[in-house]
Amino acid sequence: MLQNDEQSHSNNTAIKNNISSIVTKSSVVRLAGDSGDGMQLVGDMFTNTCALDGDFFATLPDYPSEIRAPAGTLFGVSGFQVCAGKDPILTPGDYYDTLIAMNPAALKVNLPQVKPNGFVIVNEDAFIARNWEKATYTSNPLEQTESFSKVQLVKIKMTENTKLLLAELGLSNREAERSKNFYAMGVLLWLYNKSTLATQKWIQKKFASKPEILKANLLALDGGYNYGPTYGNIKHRWIFSDTVTKKVPGTYRNISGNQAIAMGLMAAAQRANLRLFLGSYPITPATDIMHELAKYPDQATILQAEDEIAGIGSAIGAAFGGALAVTTTSGPGFSLKSEFMNLAVMTELPLVIVDVQRAGPSTGIPTKTEQSDLLQALFGRHGESPLVVMASSSPKDCFDCTIEASRIALKYMTPVVLLSEGYLGNGSEVWKVPDLDSLPSFPAQFAKDPVTYQPYKRDPQTLARPWAIPGTPGLEHRLGGLEKLDGPGTVSQDGLNHERMTYLRAEKVARVAQDIPALEIHGEASADLLVLGWGGTEGAIKQAVTNLNQSGHKVASTHLRYLNPLPKDLESTLKKYKKVLIPELNSGQLWFKIRGEYLIQADKLSKVQGQPFLISEIENKILSLLGER
Repeated sequence: MLQNDEQSHSNNTAIKNNISSIVTKSSVVRLAGDSGDGMQLVGDMFTNTCALDGDFFATLPDYPSEIRAPAGTLFGVSGFQVCAGKDPILTPGDYYDTLIAMNPAALKVNLPQVKPNGFVIVNEDAFIARNWEKATYTSNPLEQTESFSKVQLVKIKMTENTKLLLAELGLSNREAERSKNFYAMGVLLWLYNKSTLATQKWIQKKFASKPEILKANLLALDGGYNYGPTYGNIKHRWIFSDTVTKKVPGTYRNISGNQAIAMGLMAAAQRANLRLFLGSYPITPATDIMHELAKYPDQATILQAEDEIAGIGSAIGAAFGGALAVTTTSGPGFSLKSEFMNLAVMTELPLVIVDVQRAGPSTGIPTKTEQSDLLQALFGRHGESPLVVMASSSPKDCFDCTIEASRIALKYMTPVVLLSEGYLGNGSEVWKVPDLDSLPSFPAQFAKDPVTYQPYKRDPQTLARPWAIPGTPGLEHRLGGLEKLDGPGTVSQDGLNHERMTYLRAEKVARVAQDIPALEIHGEASADLLVLGWGGTEGAIKQAVTNLNQSGHKVASTHLRYLNPLPKDLESTLKKYKKVLIPELNSGQLWFKIRGEYLIQADKLSKVQGQPFLISEIENKILSLLGER
């Protein structure tokens, strides 16, 4: 049995009896260390265990933006945050109940966000002079007792304990040290009264071909799990209270936003009776969509192009050939694709363009989240070139939003931009897997009659032009970037025809509004203040409004999925309220659009820090507008 400097374990029974349990609706855990410490893996494993226990959760993986950032530095800290509980969870949480910090830098970055009386569990072995100096401490922070006066500090020799556990396996020091993340995992699972079974199965499958490493990781996991009941410096455990929310029977899984987009694309292709084609170039944080689709070659054809322009070009060609065509990217790649977006507008082909937004401009902070591409999506092309623009609001909403974007693209024969965010793409939550037959069906319609066919003869309701598959007898036609004559589709230089086609393309996008449902209002019906959001801000906004309603404040919120065109009832809805607040992870892009569109004096709440909103940030802004802060 392992020895510990703080206490021997001769009185284990007494120690076990002194450990109390705290029953809570939910708890926020933050895991942090260097990229090589495996905190993302531990976070994923803990989340999977919560999923198997039937918990709700929301996660926030937080990667460093530098490749191979220097170990021990503040900007090299990799974090994983999860809020879990038995009732629905809307955000990964504001402040941490438990922080596991594997080195001084991870402690310094995250300690300010720990709740009063929360746990701070550190790998004591990492707190040596060269490490705390890299983290800009002037002395060992674990000896600065005033820093921990409001939290519960738990010092564990994770590295040393792991090495002792594995001493008989004959591993090198480096190999033994790498198992310390599973030691930390064991501590965390015990702390939250969770089984190690799911993690054991993962280890057994992952390392089946490396028996020594497999045994090492299992021993480390078991050692970490037994630390809590063996030593006396953890005084209580967390237990999630029984839920009042009954889940609808079905199959549930943990899903990230990028996975949901990939599955949404495959589902949409099946419901449209089309082959799915993805033409893309790898870019953080959108690449995982391509990775996920690559697992299903029977469902999708994937081209990893040599650059962003080739990616969208191949997708336009696939759309011309009759596929459900998609290209995926992030902000810089979205800029590069802009000219070919115009080609898709001119040729009036269905195309889904997924932009998983990240902090910019230029390379920016590629692993961090932002909502800064909205104006680019609305206006970022030459000429008069309107596009349908939509935005998903949660990881699981990415699935539904992707299907809807595909349906609109096919129905209206138009490109559709689907905005996601790094926060949604990398984050995950519980998702009820739907029955494919329960999803909307929208079989693609192709032109077949050579007598009546004209490339730009439009549907009177949607203004969509007919879709003719190349090679269909009698339906020969050509498409391209030059303006076409309304109806016959021949190249036209006529100014009046160009004006007519310009307005027809704009009107077609505007008519998508007939497919947009009425806005839903969340919160107090007689509110004086409405919070208007879009994209990944929904969870924080809803929770802030719910909290304020419960404390007697009259506020409400509504959320936009459709950003171009806007919902038909948006203007009348906004004008019912004395005040309108628009929180965004940008400098106020929707705020700019709303003020210009409706001449409404809305207030904005902007954040461009590479991190999603805290619930408290939105609450505080609302209270200040109500004159209470």
